[in-house]
Amino acid sequence: MNPNQLKNEIRQWATELGFQGFGVTHRDLRTHEQALQQWTAQGFHGEMEYMVRHGSKRSHPEELIPGTLSLLSFRMNYLPPDAADSWEIINRCSLGFISRYALGRDYHKVMRNHLAKLAQRIGEAIGPFGHRVFVDSAPVLERGIAENSGIGWIGKHTNLIHEKSGSWFFLGEIYTDLELEPDSSATNHCGDCSKCITICPTQAIIAPYQLDARRCISYLTIELKGSIPVEFRKAIGNRIYGCDDCQLICPWNRFALPSSEPDFKIRHSLDAPELLELFSWSEERFLGKMEGSPIRRIGHEQWLRNIAVALGNCEMHKGGNAGITMALRDKLEHPSEIVREHVTWALEQQSAQTPEIKF
Repeated sequence: MNPNQLKNEIRQWATELGFQGFGVTHRDLRTHEQALQQWTAQGFHGEMEYMVRHGSKRSHPEELIPGTLSLLSFRMNYLPPDAADSWEIINRCSLGFISRYALGRDYHKVMRNHLAKLAQRIGEAIGPFGHRVFVDSAPVLERGIAENSGIGWIGKHTNLIHEKSGSWFFLGEIYTDLELEPDSSATNHCGDCSKCITICPTQAIIAPYQLDARRCISYLTIELKGSIPVEFRKAIGNRIYGCDDCQLICPWNRFALPSSEPDFKIRHSLDAPELLELFSWSEERFLGKMEGSPIRRIGHEQWLRNIAVALGNCEMHKGGNAGITMALRDKLEHPSEIVREHVTWALEQQSAQTPEIKF
């Protein structure tokens, strides 16, 4: 089988395995390497130390996996077809908003399994070959690789966009010693649009294509392990795990197709959960409910921290805040200092809204 035939076969196999996009690029990631260096030099990565931990391996694939000649990029849609309307959830303060990518099973395992099956098919067709599969599991410039391979362009919000599929998709890679013809890089089609910049609740997109992660709600609710800066707590609203505002407003997502992957189906009604119900979960219940979910990795302490902020932001009126205040009071003696701090803040917000309720 010649390289062109093999590439066509890989595309077909990828489609059969549930991928909606496939592209190939070479190892030259210098442009994206420079962008990463400038980003980290300004401290925009915050506490995500892993972004600088591996030196040049992230932008030099041959250093990470010696012998690498081609980088194969894949995308898989994740938007559940029957999820509750995101804006309706965001505008109902008694509910918690969870980023749509986290409503089903952990995508790391799902995509890795699919890519492993694809690599197996390649091996069955051509014999043993050098390769390694990645899904957010190593220092890989996945968006740069995807853009170079034609999978999509990096938008002004720094997410990847495909003109026929929007941005609701995951990325995965296979580094290989196979020499395949590279695809053309994706062309940027953001134009003059700045909707994502304008809508960001914390103004984390400080300029087109520049994200200060330290201000981003996804970073604050997932990556940040300590106290959420007070200046951002009100803007977080009821977003308890991630934030999709910049994707929800993006015009290209009018063309997004729902996922057909069974593992990305909604679990435990997380598309429209009641905050008080989630806040009542013990650590054991949290770990049990979140088994197999990407949410599990933040741990119970951060889970309560995030929900406390959301409860503090909720204005129920007509007596509804009494239940919120009671639930928060129950956590005032929580063993975690982080939880106690955010619960106290939330109670102060509730007291300001309903001064007749004291704590």
